[in-house]
Amino acid sequence: MPVSSTATLAVADNPAAQLLTVKLGPLKLPAHTDHMQTAQPRPQFLKIPFDGWIIAYHPRLVDASGNPIPGRLLHHVAFYDTSRPDFVCPNKQEHIFGAGGEMNDWPATPGFGYRVHPGDRIRISSMFHNPTPTSYPAAYLEVRIEYRKIGAAGTPLKSVYPTWLDVKSCRDSTYDLKPGRNVTTGDVTMDYPGILLGVGGHMHDYGRELVLTNLTREQTVASLAAKLDANGHMLSMPIVLFMNQGGYKVAKGDRMQITATYQNPTGHILREGAMGIVVGYFLPADPQQFEKLHRPGGGLGK
Repeated sequence: MPVSSTATLAVADNPAAQLLTVKLGPLKLPAHTDHMQTAQPRPQFLKIPFDGWIIAYHPRLVDASGNPIPGRLLHHVAFYDTSRPDFVCPNKQEHIFGAGGEMNDWPATPGFGYRVHPGDRIRISSMFHNPTPTSYPAAYLEVRIEYRKIGAAGTPLKSVYPTWLDVKSCRDSTYDLKPGRNVTTGDVTMDYPGILLGVGGHMHDYGRELVLTNLTREQTVASLAAKLDANGHMLSMPIVLFMNQGGYKVAKGDRMQITATYQNPTGHILREGAMGIVVGYFLPADPQQFEKLHRPGGGLGK
């Protein structure tokens, strides 16, 4: 793919409001341009300036004047904590936030947060496209990150960890869509016991449903039906919470299966057109096991 020569990362911290705003751009997005032809940003790095917890993410796309533009222009974005391995797939850095065309908001979960330390480096990988008839000469991705500092008023938060359960298991998340119906399954084994507080999902256009199954217990954990427009474009994915039941308990060794269903009406293969990821928050049974995974200074690479 071509590489953007203009896209950089700007960071604004408001300690009083405990709000960090990151803005990536500008990007030139001509009309009817797919992700293979769009000039994509290089990976960017955010250095965490506070000691505490991230509690919420609010993404949106804007133009040079700050006006909202369609979220569909974002193919996907992923934030990775370079100081920690992913506890499900330790061959990867910990995936702490992601969004796509559905532009899902990640609201705060009262009493919980993702623990970060000053100097932790967050790698931001993104991809854009423009399937619309309108050109955007200067597009930006803006993500507002709410946080709670250590020692702030209120009870200290419990540390939870984003849990990415991928239809491609621990390999690259993207895959091709053949014409017609596509049903893809993958599974991962949970190496730590704990509780899932809730799950949502990430799919691309023409996605129909994600299903998470505990194969060990022969139990459906959640079914997530995508909301699409009349043309099959992704509008939103639901969130299922388990907190009223005290969370969904996961045992060490549980095999979790992810099934993604797509219906591709285009009549041709869509290269790298799909992802199927169930994402949730995990509360470990033994927090000390997870604290030992932290590697100050980005020990998992740059």
